[in-house]
Amino acid sequence: MTKLASLILLMVLGPVPLMAETCETMSFKENSFDICTVDLTQDTLELFLYAPDGSPYGYFNTLNAALETKGKKLGFAMNAGMYHDDRAPVGYYLENGSELQRVISSEGPGNFGLLPNGILCLRGNRADVIETTRFLSQNPDCKSATQSGPMLVIDGKLHPRFLKHSTSRYVRNGVGTSADGTQAIFAISNNTINFYDFALFFRDHLKLRNALYLDGNISRMRAPSLSRNDLGFGALGPIIGVVTEK
Repeated sequence: MTKLASLILLMVLGPVPLMAETCETMSFKENSFDICTVDLTQDTLELFLYAPDGSPYGYFNTLNAALETKGKKLGFAMNAGMYHDDRAPVGYYLENGSELQRVISSEGPGNFGLLPNGILCLRGNRADVIETTRFLSQNPDCKSATQSGPMLVIDGKLHPRFLKHSTSRYVRNGVGTSADGTQAIFAISNNTINFYDFALFFRDHLKLRNALYLDGNISRMRAPSLSRNDLGFGALGPIIGVVTEK
C-alpha cells in the first residue's frame, strides 16, 4: 500500500487502535492448541462477571454488546476460573478493587481443591500467576484477580499429582505468565487432553515457569483474529478479556 493510500484510509477509518494481543494455532506432541498472547504493556486485560443489573454477563457477545455502549469492544476473551451453578466464583475473585470472594486455601473436592492451586493477579501493566500460599504470604496489590486450580506449572515443575498416562481427558484451558509479568499467554486445547500433557505444553513449549488451569469441558475462547467466538451450551461465570476502543 502506498503512503497516499494509507493516508486516505486513515482519514476514512480514523486511527486504528494499537493491539498487541496475538493469537495463533500451534501443535505440540500430537495435540492442537489455540493460544493468545497478551502484552500487558500495551493491552488492557480485564475481568468481568456481573452486569450493572446484577446478572452475569455469561457470554462473550453479551459482554461485547455492553462494552460497545461505552464506546469500547472486546478482543480476545476466555472463561476465567471455576464457578458455582449461580455463576458465582468458587475461589478468590477481585474485580477493579472490589472483592467478591475471599481466597480459598484449603484442600477440597474437584480440580479446584487439588492443591497447589493458584491466582492470576492483574496489577498495572503486568500479570502474574502465583501459587495460593505464596500469594497469601506476598499479599500483592492486585487490581483484579481470579483463583482457580490446580496449578499446571509451579516454578518450572509440573503439578506433583499429574499422571503421565491419565485417561481423564477434556478440552482444557489455562494461562501462564512470563517471568517479568509483561505477557499473559492463554491456551485452549482443540482436542481432549489430560492434565500432564496440558501442563507440559505450558512448560516445555511455551517456556513458562508458572501456569494455572482455568477449567475443562466448558472451556471457551473468543479470538477474532482466528475467527473464533465460542458460544457453548450455558452461561459462563468470570470472563477475562482484552478491551479496546471501538
